[in-house]
Amino acid sequence: MYTQKEEAFMKYWEANRLKKKRSLKNILISTPLGLILVIAVFINFFSGWYKRAAMDANADPSLILILLIAGIIIVAFTAIFSSYHKWDINENYYKELLARKEKK
Repeated sequence: MYTQKEEAFMKYWEANRLKKKRSLKNILISTPLGLILVIAVFINFFSGWYKRAAMDANADPSLILILLIAGIIIVAFTAIFSSYHKWDINENYYKELLARKEKK
């Protein structure tokens, strides 16, 4: 009826599903994705490949502060969204397995 992997997942998820929903560890694991995105944006911004954007950036000193705040928001959003998305995928898989069990 179930493979060994599916049975192991059902036991694990049944015991840990509520812990995993609001876990700081899951959010911290998802943080590097947002950091990579923000670092790529900063590298692109500070490389100076687009001269007009570089002139505009040098004209407004508060732009660096805005970029830092935006970077923090991007990292936080991607970490939280990714964490909840992983939890939702596992929860849907668990519900599919339960529905399959009840069907038979």
